[in-house]
Amino acid sequence: MTFNLFTGALALAVGAFLGYLIRQLIATRSANSIEAKTKRQFEESKTQAKEVLFEAKDKAVKILEDAKNQERERLGILARQEDRLNIQFKKIEQKENDLENDKKDLERQASQIKIIHQEADALKKKSEEIVEQISGLSREEAKAKLFNQVEEESKASLVGAIQKMERNRLEELEKKAREIMTTAIQRYARSHISEITTSTVNLPSDELKGRIIGKEGRNIRTLERLTGVEVIVDETPEAITLSSFDPLRREIAKTALIKLMADGRIQPARIEEKVEEAKKEVSKKVMEAGEAALYEVGILDLPKEVTMLLGRLAFRTSYGQNVLLHSIEMAHIASMLARELGANAETAKKAALLHDIGKAVDHEIEGTHLEIGRKILQKYGIDPVIITAMESHHEDYPFSTPESLIVAAADVISGARPGARRDTVENYIKRLTELENIANSFAGVEKSYAISAGREIRIFVQPEKIDDLKALQLAKEMAKKIESELKYPGEIKVNVIRETRAVEYAK
Repeated sequence: MTFNLFTGALALAVGAFLGYLIRQLIATRSANSIEAKTKRQFEESKTQAKEVLFEAKDKAVKILEDAKNQERERLGILARQEDRLNIQFKKIEQKENDLENDKKDLERQASQIKIIHQEADALKKKSEEIVEQISGLSREEAKAKLFNQVEEESKASLVGAIQKMERNRLEELEKKAREIMTTAIQRYARSHISEITTSTVNLPSDELKGRIIGKEGRNIRTLERLTGVEVIVDETPEAITLSSFDPLRREIAKTALIKLMADGRIQPARIEEKVEEAKKEVSKKVMEAGEAALYEVGILDLPKEVTMLLGRLAFRTSYGQNVLLHSIEMAHIASMLARELGANAETAKKAALLHDIGKAVDHEIEGTHLEIGRKILQKYGIDPVIITAMESHHEDYPFSTPESLIVAAADVISGARPGARRDTVENYIKRLTELENIANSFAGVEKSYAISAGREIRIFVQPEKIDDLKALQLAKEMAKKIESELKYPGEIKVNVIRETRAVEYAK
């Protein structure tokens, strides 16, 4: 056993020694192999460096050659540009020389022309002297005579041209205006009934007349005192007439009288009671009339107070025309005209509807209906644009907006509609007389006639005092004076007639 242990230890030691020898041998071989590899890589690097160096030298040489070639090309281009500039400079010098020569030639020509002008002036002066000697007229006299002759010859053509231009312009304007007006009128038409200052109350029997009059006229006096109307009891069968300039008062009296007849008890105390009931009922009718008018024209944003005043116009007349119906008609016409002309239709419509609002209280408040209406609209906060549009319908204020012109035109259209208004014979004759007096006030007028119910004034002038040109001026001046001094619906045609008659007798 001991021998086996010794043998094992010896074998172990021998194995370890042999392993050490083998490892040393392997390490020596590995070191030799690394050194050789490093040496080879170093040699390869040297070879590669030489190759890179050679390549770099070749590239540098190539780049240098390219740069030299480019430099030569640029020098060639510059040389060619310099040659072209030299050529252009020579051309400019030549042009300057040519211009200088031309200048000298022009100066010589100017001198020659000056000499020619002097000679021409001398010849002209000499010829004028000869003409003056032959004609016996001085230069100024001959010039004046020539001018007069030219003026006389051109006056006729000038008058003709002016008349033609006026006709063409008026035809175009009238055509366009006629189209617009016709469209507006055809789109809106309202029946008109001329109102009067009396109202008739039908009675069931003539027996009521005595009861209405009362003992010693007490009942009728009470009714007249409370309503402000005149009660006319005449021989008309089964009817009593109420007379007053105020339609609102007549309506109150009529309503009260109808209530009294329905009640049967006609006495002063009952009359007072029924008159108060009638006032409330009529006030309700007034408000309903104002609201109905606003609803008809499509305006729903007016204050209650303005609506009430508008309703009062239903019981107000102007030249026999109901003012509320007139205002409603104007509102429709103004709205249509504004749409046709591109103006503000809403403003024109409101201004037209409210243009106569002052007439609702003009018999209660001092001042014109226009000023009263302006103050009313300002008080209740109506848009100033609307006030501006309505205040010019009688030309008391300038036409500052298109809507103001439209409102004035709508007023004329509504008032001039056949049957819309009526006038007394006295006023009609007075207006015609005033029209003829205005025409006769102009110098050179021989006689004048108002025809076509005052729609035309025909003036005959003295031909020896008024020529064709002055006739045109006279017509314009006369039209302006008529516009400023007369109030009338529609338009008046001013027709100036100049007539020349040549009379000779054969003997």
